[in-house]
Amino acid sequence: MAILEVEHLKKTYTTRLGSNRVEALKDVNFTVERGEFVAIMGESGSGKTTLLNLLAALDKPTGGQVRLNGKNLGELKEKEIAGFRRENLGFVFQDFNLLDTFSLRDNIYLPLVLEGKKYEEMSLRAEPIAKKLGITQILNKYPYEVSGGQKQRAAVARALITNPELVLADEPSGALDSHAADGLMKLFGEINEEGQTIVMVTHSVKAACSAKGVLFIKDGEVFHQLYRGSLGRDEMYQKISDTLTILATGGERDE
Repeated sequence: MAILEVEHLKKTYTTRLGSNRVEALKDVNFTVERGEFVAIMGESGSGKTTLLNLLAALDKPTGGQVRLNGKNLGELKEKEIAGFRRENLGFVFQDFNLLDTFSLRDNIYLPLVLEGKKYEEMSLRAEPIAKKLGITQILNKYPYEVSGGQKQRAAVARALITNPELVLADEPSGALDSHAADGLMKLFGEINEEGQTIVMVTHSVKAACSAKGVLFIKDGEVFHQLYRGSLGRDEMYQKISDTLTILATGGERDE
């Protein structure tokens, strides 16, 4: 069953003086099934970030629809958007977006604090997540006291604590060293195997290999979709690399 449906999505930006129009997204169509892990790839300027912003209800499309569980995000009223995001979406960012004046524990609790949950419930929800992510022993530390990999694990815990319908990740391994990045992608794979739906924007072929499918974007349109199926990790890596080469050298997009 499709949890996320993107139909004829368009986004056009007009310059300040109105003299120039930029088509960031032209006509994007795809679906994400419940429990899928999809990576979105493409060159800089291809429209990946614009697409992610629309999926996150951080921006409204010029045309088309984004539906999460049948709910058209473009029809959300301004006063509904923040609550909808907290209840349905979890976010993991490249730069972690942790508050340095909060402990890791309080950073993780923050979405539930905003929902008005009681401390006991927050603690009960956080405990198994922190244990799974291997950060139980550092919850009282502050972001500036821990490594990049530990910060990102705390950010993942914060994204998961609301039991979101969909986790959106923007270059989650981009600020990590290779060891921490590998660990994070392994965690993403495990979280996905437990049923969490994930959509991740990445430049990393290695990170994309953890996904069950890859959506390639070029010039504001879907260029190609690749599904893992029975492919091994090495085969997946090669297919992703080959597609990126075709994309970069001017190949034709899928019809």
